[in-house]
Amino acid sequence: MNVKKGAKLEMLINMTNNEYRNAGIADIDKVPPPVEISKVSGKKVSGYLDRPRWVDYNGIYRGRAIIFDAKESAVERFPLANLEEHQYKKLKMWHEHGAVSFLIVAFWLKGKNEPEIYYLKFEQLAAYWEKKDSGGSKSIPISYFREHCVRVKGGNGFTVHYLSAAGLQD
Repeated sequence: MNVKKGAKLEMLINMTNNEYRNAGIADIDKVPPPVEISKVSGKKVSGYLDRPRWVDYNGIYRGRAIIFDAKESAVERFPLANLEEHQYKKLKMWHEHGAVSFLIVAFWLKGKNEPEIYYLKFEQLAAYWEKKDSGGSKSIPISYFREHCVRVKGGNGFTVHYLSAAGLQD
């Protein structure tokens, strides 16, 4: 099966979001890609994918806004180039306004049957992001994730229980 880049992690997160919604815990949705409609003729609509201006997911949990992006890597580092400038700015803006803002990063490594999935707090992302343009590292090594980030696992009936990794749900 040929799956587009990022689709495996998104599938797991979408399943989890449905589980959260069905349990009445949170309402978090995948944000569809923006489409610019160019022509409407009766029931036929033509359009094209517009430049993305958002991140993958947003929603609410117990009155708190949640916003995050899901990223995957097949190497033992997360290249910061995998996150676009507009995505970082959106995460930062929402973080500054009190939202729970983060990345979920999955490492699909050779020889492993399942990914290593991590919760990267916005503050952790910002520490790397702000240094990258001034000679700092352009990627975050997997060792950083293993030592400083919470591993996201399944539990309590949830496929990838990222709310627990974020410290929001037991």
